[in-house]
Amino acid sequence: MSEDPEIKVASYAKKKGQIVMRPHEYDGIQEYDQTLPNWWLFIFYGAILFFPLCWLAYYQFGMMRPDGERVAVQMAQIEKVKAKALDEMLAKLDDKVLINKWAKDDQTVANGRETFMANCTACHGQNLSARMDIGNGQSVPLPGLSLIDGQWKYGSHPMDIFKLINAGTPPDSAGNNGAKMEAWGLKMAPIKIVELVSFIIRQNPKDFPEAQN
Repeated sequence: MSEDPEIKVASYAKKKGQIVMRPHEYDGIQEYDQTLPNWWLFIFYGAILFFPLCWLAYYQFGMMRPDGERVAVQMAQIEKVKAKALDEMLAKLDDKVLINKWAKDDQTVANGRETFMANCTACHGQNLSARMDIGNGQSVPLPGLSLIDGQWKYGSHPMDIFKLINAGTPPDSAGNNGAKMEAWGLKMAPIKIVELVSFIIRQNPKDFPEAQN
């Protein structure tokens, strides 16, 4: 046991700065005890109070949601906004509007070309032929259908193309050699699909002549 007169033997320290030697001993070893600093005690007691408040907020009042649930709610809101935008776009769209208005706007067509080059060339090719040049005058087929051969498997009207891009290959179709196009409406805003269709129309002037009013 310590003989230092400044260190008293006690069960615990009672005052700030006081150092005591705890009376119990094990294998000749004793423990010191000091009062904990106030900042530590504030954090400790604050954590004790914080837990029941969080428990009440989460389990009783539903004020706190797990990340997965919050993401699901936000995704549902996004889907609702996209569905509303699609409905509003479809209400204003028809074959004549796509051909006579959107496909004649150079900026719309340029935007559609940019979207096509970023998302569609892997399946339809940079020149829309659904083939990839491998050099020496040779090319290999790509998964998609040609968009410049005058053949429109799922409908030859601009709105047919819009719906195909938006919803993807129809469920009852086997696709092209088993390859199906995804529903780009899940990733793109309706205006982006309008721009894509406008770009395709501009590349096929014979298939989409100016619609008569």
